[in-house]
Amino acid sequence: MPKGSNTPVPTTALRVEVGRRSGPGVPDVDASALLLAPSGKVRSDGDFVFYNQPAHTSGAVRHEGKRDAAGQVTDTLVADLARVEAAVDRIVLAASADGGAFGQVPGLYIEVRDAAADTVVARFDSSGASVETAFVLGEFYRRQGAWKFRAVGQGYSSGLAGLATDFGITVDEPQHAAPPPPAGRTPAPPAFPPPA
Repeated sequence: MPKGSNTPVPTTALRVEVGRRSGPGVPDVDASALLLAPSGKVRSDGDFVFYNQPAHTSGAVRHEGKRDAAGQVTDTLVADLARVEAAVDRIVLAASADGGAFGQVPGLYIEVRDAAADTVVARFDSSGASVETAFVLGEFYRRQGAWKFRAVGQGYSSGLAGLATDFGITVDEPQHAAPPPPAGRTPAPPAFPPPA
């Protein structure tokens, strides 16, 4: 499918594979999903499904992990569209690169398969990436009671944290404490003696 195009998908369990070729110097790629309300934001951080939070509480979306076979790596999500809550009208399908940018990731694609029939429903091959470290590859969205898949291909140079923040996820920034004084050194005396 070309970028920006859409296609109807069955309201059933769909397997979403984010794939790439492997090789020396190729960054690792992790798939994730964000379940969005009509506002375009998540309702809570629980609406973000990824490797550290592998299942949505509704059971509608699960992260199933990676498989590496013959130089092809796939990271898989399962979206059971029949189980998606009425308050969710869009599921954003994203990927983040660890250890480099998407310009270093060969053969990046997203493929949607009917989980029961094991047939391809939609596929988008992403190209033209450079410094981006996170990508929205596609999305499922609800229209008049039916579901469609759209090929998106939007990159973020701010990484997964920037992408997540855009959709309303709270990202804890690392706290940087002042470094301790070097061992074995005493603090310097004040420049002026304190008043008596």
